Amino acid sequence: MTDKPSRPAPAMRGLSTRAVHGGTAPDPATGARITPVYQTASYVFKDADHAARLFNLDEFGPIYSRITNPTVAALEGKMAALDGGVGATACASGHAAQFLAFLPLMAQGDHIVASRHLYGGSITQMGHSFSRFGWRVSFVDATDPGTVEAAIEERTRAVFTESLSNPGGIVIDIEKLAGIARQARVPLIVDNTLATPALLRPFEWGADIAVYSTTKFVGGHGNSIGGVIVDSGRFAWDARYPALTTPNAAYHGTVFVEKFGPLAYTVYGHAVGLRDFGPAMAPMTAFLTLTGCETLCLRMERQSRNAAALASWLEARDDVAWVSHPALPSSPCHELARKYLPAGAGAVFTFGLAGGYAAGRKLVESCRLFSHLANVGDTRSLIIHPASTTHRQLSEAERAAAGAGDDVIRISAGIEDIEDLVADLDQALGGT
Repeated sequence: MTDKPSRPAPAMRGLSTRAVHGGTAPDPATGARITPVYQTASYVFKDADHAARLFNLDEFGPIYSRITNPTVAALEGKMAALDGGVGATACASGHAAQFLAFLPLMAQGDHIVASRHLYGGSITQMGHSFSRFGWRVSFVDATDPGTVEAAIEERTRAVFTESLSNPGGIVIDIEKLAGIARQARVPLIVDNTLATPALLRPFEWGADIAVYSTTKFVGGHGNSIGGVIVDSGRFAWDARYPALTTPNAAYHGTVFVEKFGPLAYTVYGHAVGLRDFGPAMAPMTAFLTLTGCETLCLRMERQSRNAAALASWLEARDDVAWVSHPALPSSPCHELARKYLPAGAGAVFTFGLAGGYAAGRKLVESCRLFSHLANVGDTRSLIIHPASTTHRQLSEAERAAAGAGDDVIRISAGIEDIEDLVADLDQALGGT
């Protein structure tokens, strides 16, 4: 019996179609429609020559699940499809992804220009732990592109920003930063965790690399920790990036840019980053994240709508001092949100109570429906006081600069009915 001819891959123009089908064809071995959990450490080689080709990077395929795994590869394919990239590297966490994103770019003494409007853990990682590798970081106000340009120096190797900042809801002008980075011949790396590809695709605005904590909205259900790096494949790596442009002794002198072209950065992330540092994503995590991805566009639409409604309701209250959400006309980021986030300005925002620190603490402890925990992006609505939790490791000045001052409350809106969310905040604020 002859095999049936294979059908061509379907066209996937729409984002929701890519969220469902990208990277996840039926399992070729069993026909299973859902990508299986390949819970295995290693894989049998066909013969010695096959093993040699894999280890020499002459052929792509699974060798050991620290480096490659079919379930994880399916997620990588889906994320690349969603962002319009050439490849992706999945990792054990968002912080692991952030570290591996810089690994091919940096040597001792090299420099990063980073937005100061970042998640507190990112500021700590980049401002303190990166220095142990000899990597230098300058934090600047990325809302003023001129400060980014002024901070670039001879040994700058990347510009880094969040597209939509956590927790302040600040929208960064990616197109302008991309132009500055391009002029300096360095890649623009965008943490797109809060926006996700459902709301914003950084490569469409000139970014070169996107990173995600899939723990948040991409997975969407608060059930697993993970991260992904997506490469646009468009950056022209030159001699300032020797990890990619000079012979690699561990791979018999392979020069990644010569052998892999646009995939050089992604292959290096697997073949060196995951191999040597080991922050691999677990297959079960990839499976859970794949499931979450399928409803990403639906969830982001609902959660963004709920967040905008809550922000508007809070802004009208006398006991609320201020609200920061780019969907509000009062936000200084409103016009940028209209440009970059027309499908929704995100589900995370901050506000401050007239009663300050004490009133904020009381509010989070009085909520009944909102969960008081250190995460965002869940289907459930979440609330936290960043100054005493996620940003407590920062100084008072650093917290204020990151949009996490002592009076700040952060909300991550879920997919519940808006009437129930308003009622819970109302009672917590003493309205009922």
